[in-house]
Amino acid sequence: MTFKIDILIVYADADNQPNDHGKGWVNEFKRFLELMLIQVLGEKPNVLLKSEHDSVTASDMKEVGTLVPIMSPAFIESGECLDTLEEFYKTVNTEQQRVFKVIKKPLTIEEQPTKLRDLIGFNLYNINLDSGEATDYEDFFTLEAEQDFWMKMVDLAYDIHECLILVKQKDSRAGIKPIFSRRSIYLAETGHDLTIQRNIIKRELQRHGYKVLPDRNLPLNITKLKSEIKREIEESSLSIHLIGSSYGEIPEGSDRSIVDIQNQLAAEKSATLKDKSEFSRLIWISPRLQNASEKQLAFIESIKRDLSSTEGAEILQTPLEDFKNIVREELIEVGIDKKLNRRESGKAGQNGKANVYVLYDKTDEKEVAPIKKFIEDSGYNVLIPSFKGELLNLRQHHIANLRDFDAAIIFQSNVNDQWVRMKLLDLLKAPGFGRRKPIQGKAVISTKDKKMDWSPYKNHSIMIIDSIGKDALNDVKIFLEDVKA
Repeated sequence: MTFKIDILIVYADADNQPNDHGKGWVNEFKRFLELMLIQVLGEKPNVLLKSEHDSVTASDMKEVGTLVPIMSPAFIESGECLDTLEEFYKTVNTEQQRVFKVIKKPLTIEEQPTKLRDLIGFNLYNINLDSGEATDYEDFFTLEAEQDFWMKMVDLAYDIHECLILVKQKDSRAGIKPIFSRRSIYLAETGHDLTIQRNIIKRELQRHGYKVLPDRNLPLNITKLKSEIKREIEESSLSIHLIGSSYGEIPEGSDRSIVDIQNQLAAEKSATLKDKSEFSRLIWISPRLQNASEKQLAFIESIKRDLSSTEGAEILQTPLEDFKNIVREELIEVGIDKKLNRRESGKAGQNGKANVYVLYDKTDEKEVAPIKKFIEDSGYNVLIPSFKGELLNLRQHHIANLRDFDAAIIFQSNVNDQWVRMKLLDLLKAPGFGRRKPIQGKAVISTKDKKMDWSPYKNHSIMIIDSIGKDALNDVKIFLEDVKA
């Protein structure tokens, strides 16, 4: 399907008045959008401006690919603008979303036309940090504009680009059932401090063919909100959660934020699945939480400690760039299964011996040495962590071990209890990394005088060895005998 007009920009005259430099805001917007689209489409699109007093007929609307309304109080007050919007929806009866709302002046959801309320908007106004007043960008080339205005223009250009490709290919696809369906990923809504970072990850996922949810504004009513999140998580094979300093918006009828609720509902889906490889979760926690509220810090602590909220999840508290590299490695480039050649049996397939994965930190390398030697002397292969190389390589080695081990022992001497909890979570989520054999045993050896609270793990068949020296080796012997049995 081809269009005479790829993009129709509809606006109120008041939003295109000449500024001090003699240029109208909408004219500048059109120029910038064309430049962006030339980059992503590889050709210049046909973009037409329509002010509130220009006439466009129903037959003209059939020739329009996408509609971009410039939303403002002046637009809402213009009957002609609203009529154009209504005419487009009436003429273009399609499941494909072809309207992209640009918000020039702040509007509440209730002030916006009903058909546009669910659509994610592109806010292109500037907020004065001192007064809180919303103003137009007068200089589009400041650092502030680069981080806000231009990032949203890039997002808009890519969304229009994808829409035009899908709509133009619609006729050629008619009657043909696609061989592959697009994989959906739930990229959870974040607090305001991580909006830009979320958009960067979203855009990269979309550019590589993934459908990113949610693709509409989430409802603010708690009942509708939960229903919508559950539906979209059910459609997804992965959820990604970015946790920063902001607790996030709290919906009507709830005392928990949307960020918190999304994590809870994703965990509930994981808990119901027998095959953990059907749905996985990545949770990134910002290493910098200086401005976090007490409520947010409590939420983050619950993520780290509560097994129910981290069901099926991999938790990473690394620099954001490292996390984005991990997302890229797993989802975009070659995938970790292909990278590791899906090692299924590890060393056990080579010599018939069972694998015992001994998890320890580099600071405990000296203290754990007798344990490792004892296990090897007892006739087992010892899998150990890697401490040299890039983060991705270390993680790949760790996940390979999580796939291969028959039994695992976590060793604690100098490391803190939080480190132990994170490794215990790794063991509990190991089935989600593509294991094809059952776990024969899990144990923790702690030589610390002050023991951590083991009660959250009592229902997960984890043997706790609170001893040192010969007593520890004797308990390890008992553990290995249980594994063999």
